[in-house]
Amino acid sequence: MNHDCFEVSIEGKVAHIRLSRPERLNAMTLAFWSELPAIARELDARGDVRATVISSTGKHFTAGMDLSVFQNSESLGTDTVAAREKFREKLIELQQSFGALAEARFPVIAAIQGGCIGGGVDLATACCLRYATREAYFVIQEINIGMMADVGTFNRMPKQLPEAVVRELGYTGDRLGAERAERLGFVNGLFDTHEALVEGALAVARKIASKAPVAVAATKEMISYTRDHGVGASFEYLNALQPGIFSVGDIRSAVGAGKSGKPAEFADLPSKSAPKTA
Repeated sequence: MNHDCFEVSIEGKVAHIRLSRPERLNAMTLAFWSELPAIARELDARGDVRATVISSTGKHFTAGMDLSVFQNSESLGTDTVAAREKFREKLIELQQSFGALAEARFPVIAAIQGGCIGGGVDLATACCLRYATREAYFVIQEINIGMMADVGTFNRMPKQLPEAVVRELGYTGDRLGAERAERLGFVNGLFDTHEALVEGALAVARKIASKAPVAVAATKEMISYTRDHGVGASFEYLNALQPGIFSVGDIRSAVGAGKSGKPAEFADLPSKSAPKTA
């Protein structure tokens, strides 16, 4: 995979996506928004990727949206009905870039160092787990430039943090430090260095990858469904989902591995065709 904004590697059953433009603080260019969903969907289509880590390079995780994205006035105007429809289409396109992470069959883990700003928060909220260095921070930067965050932060973060905290961050544009974020449950764990952070996130990914992939994928789907629906509806969904993924063979492998101390062997998820990109 050759990309302008990312480096991608796969070791065993774990994929590692790295933001790779540290000289520009990993700002999100036009290429970023097309490359990330293509990578996520290609990895998902393989079937043998069981967990993915997204990390970054340099001082900051990402400075957020690159100004080059705003240079196309045709997609940002709202003066006419046609212009507003183009704006809406562009907005949906951006949202779907991070939606590809949320919709992938495998869990996605964010490893965040330094600043996670603007669009970086949108990205982080689309991930299943978040780990950070102790000096890391999150900023809903959009309010500081006169706009509302619109690529996922306010759709996902209110279900990951107390509402009052999201309102505070969204209204003021203040920083949420990593230590406070961990206390509030938004960050799963803290590390002293960037190197320890990445290795720690990969270790969690490898642990996830050692579990039955069908059960992990179903667990991700079930948790996401329950987040968005009531208890009664979530039981109905579970009762439809479980008979389709329940595997006596996987259970025997897991129990046998627990007794023998040897790694369990599980079949990969079936591969599928990745959506074609323009």
